Amino acid sequence: MKTVLMVAEKPSLAASIAKILSGGGATSRKGRSGSCPIHEYETTFKGERVLMKMTSVCGHVMSLDFSAKFNNWDAVDPLELFTANTVQKEAMPKLHIVQHLQSEGKSISYLVLWLDCDREGENICFEVIDAIKEVNRLRDDQIFRAKFSAITDVDIKKAFNTLGKPNENESLSVDARQNLDLRLGCAFTRFQTKYFQGKYGDLDSTLISYGPCQTPTLGFCVERHDVIQTFTPEPYWVIETSITAENTEIPLTYSRGRIFDQQCGHILLLLIKQHSEAVVQSVKYSTHKKQRPQAMNTVEMLRLASSGLGMGPQQTMQVAERLYTSGYISYPRTETNTYPPNFDLKGTLATQRSNSHWGEHVRSLLSTGITSPRKGADHGDHPPITPMRSASEAELGSDGWRIFSLVTENFIASLSPDCTYEKVDVTFTIGTEEFTCTGSKVIDPGFTAVLHWQKMEDSLPPVQFVKGDRYKTREPRLTQKATTPPGYLTESELITLMEKHGIGTDASIPVHINNICVRNFVTIGSGRRLIPNTLGILLVHGYQRIDPDLVKPSMRSEIEKQFDLIATGRANYDLVLAHAVSTFQAKYKYFVENTDYMDQLFEVSFTKLSETGKSLSKCGRCTRYMKLISQKPMRLHCKNCEATYKLPQGGSIKLYQGNVCPLDQFELVVYNAGGKSFILCPYCYNFPEIEDMAPNSGCNRCPHPTCPNAAPQLSVTTCQTCDEGDLVLDPNSGPAWRMSCNELKCTCVVKIFAGAVRVAVSPDTDCETCGSSILTVEYNPEKTPFKDGVSKLTGCVICHAELSSLVELSRQQFKRRRRGRGRGGKGRGRGGRKPRTKEEALDQYFV
Repeated sequence: MKTVLMVAEKPSLAASIAKILSGGGATSRKGRSGSCPIHEYETTFKGERVLMKMTSVCGHVMSLDFSAKFNNWDAVDPLELFTANTVQKEAMPKLHIVQHLQSEGKSISYLVLWLDCDREGENICFEVIDAIKEVNRLRDDQIFRAKFSAITDVDIKKAFNTLGKPNENESLSVDARQNLDLRLGCAFTRFQTKYFQGKYGDLDSTLISYGPCQTPTLGFCVERHDVIQTFTPEPYWVIETSITAENTEIPLTYSRGRIFDQQCGHILLLLIKQHSEAVVQSVKYSTHKKQRPQAMNTVEMLRLASSGLGMGPQQTMQVAERLYTSGYISYPRTETNTYPPNFDLKGTLATQRSNSHWGEHVRSLLSTGITSPRKGADHGDHPPITPMRSASEAELGSDGWRIFSLVTENFIASLSPDCTYEKVDVTFTIGTEEFTCTGSKVIDPGFTAVLHWQKMEDSLPPVQFVKGDRYKTREPRLTQKATTPPGYLTESELITLMEKHGIGTDASIPVHINNICVRNFVTIGSGRRLIPNTLGILLVHGYQRIDPDLVKPSMRSEIEKQFDLIATGRANYDLVLAHAVSTFQAKYKYFVENTDYMDQLFEVSFTKLSETGKSLSKCGRCTRYMKLISQKPMRLHCKNCEATYKLPQGGSIKLYQGNVCPLDQFELVVYNAGGKSFILCPYCYNFPEIEDMAPNSGCNRCPHPTCPNAAPQLSVTTCQTCDEGDLVLDPNSGPAWRMSCNELKCTCVVKIFAGAVRVAVSPDTDCETCGSSILTVEYNPEKTPFKDGVSKLTGCVICHAELSSLVELSRQQFKRRRRGRGRGGKGRGRGGRKPRTKEEALDQYFV
């Protein structure tokens, strides 16, 4: 029996598709990647009985990066990155996706790709194909592509019965964008970050990044900021008066509007004051319509979620993708805002007829007939975003329900009649001057019955005016006012500008907005307004001084047009990429040569590195105190040596008891973040002096055989959370003692022996049962938790019953320590044999 492998973009999507195609009869098992199970069932494919295997990836399989020698910021000139070799690396190596695909694909007869139906999805298709072709040379006629827009029985079965081929041109356009953005972004970012962080201490940004989409996005925000800052209020005057009818005061609007000449205003006021009555000159009634919305695309969803729900674009897309993979809405990444001719509008609408929130309106539409939707633009990608089934807030949670309601209400509204209202315009004269009064009344709420936030309120005057009627006026007055600047851009307005100028795609717009926020270039204010910070303002002003093209939206939109030509097969990938790279390489050279123009702006607003921070620890070179710069990125700076040492971010730093590193004599410091802390030497953290020690490592990873703060003296056992690092005793944590994993990305912290006065590791003694280090634990005799009043015990934290009972994790949750591994300490590193003497240990690491 032949085997068919089907691959989706996410595990939840694979499970849903397998359930639909197998009729719920698929069995599941684990694969090489624990994150991506395999769902199996038998079916008919290409006229024969086959075993169908459905699995997934987790987004992109591969990522583009420079080869290893170009990833050293200190050794590589950023200019070299424009011509540097690039390599494809596994995007998430810990998930073993490539091995998973090769294991499942090595003996298959057909491959069916169920990746998302956009350009990124096409790119992932070819990443999957390339991975499998390393073990199985499938022909093109054995590889198929499923096109779908929603996770419903109808859509999935239709896609399975109408399989096509993956589009290599669309994949190449993504490759071109990734290649250019990598070279351009890394070159500018590395240069800017090193240059400015090396001069100023209060930039408060870990990374001073540049991006061909990110920077024009920031430019829009700064442009509005500049308009606000340069705005000069201009005084103007308005004449205000009112009439009283049916015991109600009704304000009148002066037809001349604003008066920018005060003397002229006084003359007009005197003319009006000569008359005490307002005479009705005309009463006009007219019927108007407020248009129903168009079908919803991604950009409109992001705009409405930001302005109406207060949800940022990044959060909105995450929630929408979760709803899509769960089968509640259609594919949320689309530029199309018109329904296809064959779209089942009534069928989709009928799924909502029993919903308690809008079911009554839906049933009314189905019985009276839906309104023909407004025409929009068809970009040839996915249909607009629509609901696929009914749901409740209890099913979806708060955020999920809000986005589902937004999508569903917009869909129902797009099939509802326009809102019809009557408007009345009344014209009055006071002497020779004209005033007006307007009002409106809703005749048919139409779509606003479901889109409540667009509902109109009745505002008709309380009296029916008749031509010739006269009403007493209140004493007219001349009121001075002033023009006001526009507000800062809202996220909704920024998204509109990005769409208008072709900055980013429906998929990447949320990412670019999020980037300028996390880089501390802008701050989100009330009403989700984007307020540029000093750093963001100066960057944009600097680009404008040196090369305005670097921040203009037209530059990126032109490149996007060239990438579109690749996607449609009308341009050569290599030629387009080479032209784009050479263009930005020339711009980079010019930028570097003229950086002083930007630096002049920074000098005025920021403090030099040597004048920033507070003295903390001594430099091992000159023995003078180094200053701790606490603003992002946190680092130590020695003014005397003119040297800067980076530190781990996101926590606090303090001096460690005045102890020094035995290798370089730098004073040790303690880093603490969220309960996990470790000791580090500022110099070793940046420039490890021992071969086995990786950069950015604390003393808990240092293999020095004699230093009391190094891993060999404090390492206890293998971490049970990540299975990569060791649990190391934190000697600075008493009396709330703890062990923490020395793997950089692992957050495991184990609380041990609370209240003990002393906890020590016996580095030369291991447990014979599990290989863990032996601990000595000592309590105050009056507060000892040990039996029979014993205040001091020595034993294994895993195997000793009394000691393990004082650990927050039970004995069964610890793993036995693996022999032959470690950080080089205790003889578990290279070779595995424990050194017999200190001299032998020194020879092992330093000779």
